[in-house]
Amino acid sequence: MQIHTLIACIFAILLAACGSAPPSPRPSSDALARSEAYSRQGNEVTLFALGLIDTGYRFGGKNPEAGLDCSGMVSYIYNHAAGVTIKGSAADIARKGRPIERNELRAGDLVFFNTRNFRFSHVGVYIGGDRFIHAPSSNGHVRIDQMSARYYAQRYEAARTFFE
Repeated sequence: MQIHTLIACIFAILLAACGSAPPSPRPSSDALARSEAYSRQGNEVTLFALGLIDTGYRFGGKNPEAGLDCSGMVSYIYNHAAGVTIKGSAADIARKGRPIERNELRAGDLVFFNTRNFRFSHVGVYIGGDRFIHAPSSNGHVRIDQMSARYYAQRYEAARTFFE
């Protein structure tokens, strides 16, 4: 009886081994560290940005108490949420960031639009799911919009990241 039990156990172990997938290659510790740091900073930026929803718009505004414009909002968020100092207009910010493809966007990256007939005239923070948070002059407050909405899809120009 013991031999039958032993054979059954061996057979069960072999079947279990055949049914399992081979282990996937593990990322290097450097790649894993970069990915975790990027996600952490991007998530911090995104969460901080969401806290500014409905903040009033003001041309040239650089803080929530006085009101924010698009570049002021981005500068404020990056400084307070990620400790990254970026200043200037949307076009200035675009020149300082590292270009990335649209399909590489991750939460916390920046998206740029041509909304006033000149390149990089508007900037927002990508939050995932084809959405971004920004401070448009229309409707007068910080809000979330879809990148695929006709107005923004026609005016999308580029994406930039400040994270590795």
